[in-house]
Amino acid sequence: MPRAIVLNPADNVATLLDAGQAGEACALEGERQGRLVLLQDVPFGHKICIADTAEGQTIVKYGQVIGRASRAVRAGEHMHVHNIESARARGDLQKG
Repeated sequence: MPRAIVLNPADNVATLLDAGQAGEACALEGERQGRLVLLQDVPFGHKICIADTAEGQTIVKYGQVIGRASRAVRAGEHMHVHNIESARARGDLQKG
């Protein structure tokens, strides 16, 4: 069974410690315990969504906002550039 670690209780993503296949149960470890079913294949080291997330909702990892969901995402989905818009180093978003 693949494992994923949650590093802060405020996080809505976890980082995979093992590669996972769609349909596998994934054990959450760290600041949140539990299991969820992976909805897609997810490579080692990538993020998974651990709570249903609405489009535009902030994505939190390490207790810090790292971006926004560019579309609605279900728990168990792979979280990466295809569904997260980065909030870091975005000079185009700064008002000046």
